[in-house]
Amino acid sequence: QGQLVESGGGLVQAGGSLRLSCAASGTTFSSYVMAWFRQAPGKEREFVASINWRGGSTDYAGSVKGRFTISRDNAKDTVNLQMSSLKPQDTAVYYCAAGPIVRRNPSAYAYWGQGTQVTVST
Repeated sequence: QGQLVESGGGLVQAGGSLRLSCAASGTTFSSYVMAWFRQAPGKEREFVASINWRGGSTDYAGSVKGRFTISRDNAKDTVNLQMSSLKPQDTAVYYCAAGPIVRRNPSAYAYWGQGTQVTVST
């Protein structure tokens, strides 16, 4: 059974940076699309970024493009999300996900982590 575990969340001031990591285990995730989603209180889960299995193709939500960078290390079964120039509206629980195809729809992803809280203060 595959498992994803996120880490790196926390409290940061607006304009600051955080790096989220997702460690995969239990199955071979190197052939999966990996993605980050986020969910703020009272809102639906939304797509943040994805990266294909080779790491050569990435996709970003417009709200984070140019500020966030997704990367992966298949040898270590990890995927990272470097977040810079953070804004209060980036506050949410961030989830790591894995799936077979590149999609922005959460339903396309079969594996999910438990989430890590990111809070950006003014």
